[in-house]
Amino acid sequence: MDFLTLIVALLSFGLSFVFALGGVGSALVLIPVLTWLGIPFIQARPIGLFVNGVSMLGATFSNIRQKRLDYRLGLPIILASALLAPVGALVGHQVSARAVLLVFIAFLFFSGMMILFFKGASHSDRYREDLSLFGRLLVGVAAGFFSGLLGVGGGGVISPLLIIQGVHPKKVTTITAFAVPFSSFSAFLTYLAMGSVSWTILAVAGLSAWCGGYLGTMVMHQRMRPGTVRRILGVVLLLLGLRLLFQLS
Repeated sequence: MDFLTLIVALLSFGLSFVFALGGVGSALVLIPVLTWLGIPFIQARPIGLFVNGVSMLGATFSNIRQKRLDYRLGLPIILASALLAPVGALVGHQVSARAVLLVFIAFLFFSGMMILFFKGASHSDRYREDLSLFGRLLVGVAAGFFSGLLGVGGGGVISPLLIIQGVHPKKVTTITAFAVPFSSFSAFLTYLAMGSVSWTILAVAGLSAWCGGYLGTMVMHQRMRPGTVRRILGVVLLLLGLRLLFQLS
């Protein structure tokens, strides 16, 4: 294993662990880090998608074992996101890397601000238990398209949109972890068909991400308050957005 692959493995495990604490895939951070390491953006996106999918599979496996998952809420989101992810990937492959990076920066700011400042329901007993089919499909469409376009798996879209609609934050983390692998792998297969994949890095990063996602979800539900983790993630996303914005200027 060369030094770069080892670094990617460590990053995949560490970032998947940390972001699984908030039920969000780690590609939001992993992609810019991979580009700083010298991996081309066109290859960093499918790696980010694959790591997102595998890490959230680990998280979902933990949620299923503990019977935390609301399938009725999650299935329409999954269907819509899986259908739209290849469309986003095709669009992302046709436009310039700079244009996609600008959208990615805006996406980081949006996700960070929503995670930090949008509170959803005012009191814990006012979180809604139902959500219209249209609302769920809208979340899936947005998540799938941006998942394919940016290589981020859609978790940063799903979480804010569900919180806006008043869904309980702990339920949001389980639904996000459930939906992200479908949109991630759907978009990843599109990049695979276009030949933008490094198999060696994928194999190592995928195994590391599974372990990180599984352990992170266990720790989040047993040891930590999700609100605290969400605030940390929000700050990280905003700082990354600023870093990339200064890099472009």
